[in-house]
Amino acid sequence: MIADLLTILGPAHRGRMFRYLAWVGGYGVLQGVATVLLVPFLSALLVGDTAAALLWCGAIAVAVAATCVAHYVQAMRGFDMALIVLTTLHERLGDHVVTLPLGWFSGERVGRLSRLVTGGTTMVAGLFAHMLAPLVVAIATPATIVLAMLFFDWRLAVATLVCAPLLYVAFRYAARWVGRADERDDAAAVESANRVVEFARAQRVLRAFGRSTAGYAPLEDALAGQQRAGRRSVWYATAGIVAGGFAVQVAFSVLILTGAFLVLGGSLDPVRMIALVALAARFTGPLAEVGDYAGVLRMTRNDLRRLATVLDERSLPEPASSVSRPEPGAVELDGVSFGYRPGEPVLRGVSLTIPPRSTVALVGASGSGKTTVTRLIARFADVEDGTVRVGGADVREQTTEDLMAQLSLVFQDVYLFDGTLAENVRLGRPDAADVEVTEAARLAGVTEIVERLPDGWDTRVGEGGTSLSGGERQRVSIARALLKDADVVLLDEATAALDPENERFFQASLRTLAERSTVLVIAHRLPTVVAADTIVVLDDGGVAEQGTHDELIARGGRYAAFWESRRRARGWRLIPAPDGAGADTEESP
Repeated sequence: MIADLLTILGPAHRGRMFRYLAWVGGYGVLQGVATVLLVPFLSALLVGDTAAALLWCGAIAVAVAATCVAHYVQAMRGFDMALIVLTTLHERLGDHVVTLPLGWFSGERVGRLSRLVTGGTTMVAGLFAHMLAPLVVAIATPATIVLAMLFFDWRLAVATLVCAPLLYVAFRYAARWVGRADERDDAAAVESANRVVEFARAQRVLRAFGRSTAGYAPLEDALAGQQRAGRRSVWYATAGIVAGGFAVQVAFSVLILTGAFLVLGGSLDPVRMIALVALAARFTGPLAEVGDYAGVLRMTRNDLRRLATVLDERSLPEPASSVSRPEPGAVELDGVSFGYRPGEPVLRGVSLTIPPRSTVALVGASGSGKTTVTRLIARFADVEDGTVRVGGADVREQTTEDLMAQLSLVFQDVYLFDGTLAENVRLGRPDAADVEVTEAARLAGVTEIVERLPDGWDTRVGEGGTSLSGGERQRVSIARALLKDADVVLLDEATAALDPENERFFQASLRTLAERSTVLVIAHRLPTVVAADTIVVLDDGGVAEQGTHDELIARGGRYAAFWESRRRARGWRLIPAPDGAGADTEESP
């Protein structure tokens, strides 16, 4: 737990962390010392030695005063550490997350990160403010008391040490039960949160099929699973508290019985026995408090581990400065092999050279590696073998800022931020002049959208661009790419869902982009493919064919088969069935 806390706080606050722990440990030791002084005080008081009793009473008063000071200082330092967590952890997470490979951001990881940022941060702050001190004190105070018992009566000290393994096993298993239940509860909570977001985003589809009021089974199942996990957590936590409390009581009973046996045997003075019973009670007190905290501590430890795991994720290696880029706009894959999971390669020895200001179309079956190629060019992840070059330089020898400055990315799933239309277009180049924004919008067909919106450029598009259609959102993304005017434009399935009107604007924008940038496009639309300078056919993780449209048709290979299937599909139309029972299809000439 301490190691995870040091990871979370970072090097800047490690000194404060150790000073805080020192004060907490000192507070626990002083508690033990104040308790130990009760033995000679009670011994003197019970035998009527008033002078000695007053002397020991003064010592107790000094120890108690020192304990109070240590308690106040450690409490204030604990609150200070909690404030540090609340004010810096989000920033530390944000600074670290932006250095991770883009391929790290899967749906499950994003959902878990969202939960950690909200609940996990509060849990860590609460650990410093309320829970870490009792944990340290529960170790320091009993340890001090056991050491003192060796001087008062070594036999009771041995009995105390014998009880230690019982207490350790009970607390360990209780914490393990709670920890396992918390892991299942966390997984269920992440799944439930993801389903809630999915349910909200998919309202149009669900309502179209009448599923919004009839219930959404995946969400209902996730919520039911979260309830079951929550009930299990309560039962496990209760069992852990009971087990820990029982072990503490057993330990206390063993000490009492040992003392009674020694008194009856005549080897321990009854007066000393009474004082040692008070000492034994103080020995078990902090341990019982830890038993009450065991479940919460284990859940906190799980949150600490999850936060530390995120911060331990390896950042994308990045040089201090970029090497020179002798060929602006050039893209090259040289013997590239890559897989998302070990032993499951997606690309195998792919070599591809794209000259500056040329247009290359990637085609191939689903899973052939088309999208992976674009992701490796943008360095979403590093290749396992081979080299990816942009601008004539290895992407691993360029800073992220310099690499991304050369690229414009347009994906099928366009995300617009909850701002104005102008702000979303300007994302391509925030410092662009108004005339440049207007020209990019005109080329991409955004001007037409602006003219019919109630507030024009100042119209808010909603989170994700919900106030615009899919084709209109795609036009905005194309306008961003035009405005950025990057050396290389990557278009991944950007035309998959475009209607004829939006397709017209896309083709016009593509021609403009091709005049000033290198364009790599993944598309299945025939006009887009045919217009490319070079067509690359991927199959089974490798380059199967490469050439112009006419060259590949003449070869009669995979591309020719792809072309024929697309050409035939484009000629299909629906006609009434002869018997009126339904519809049929025919191929138009």
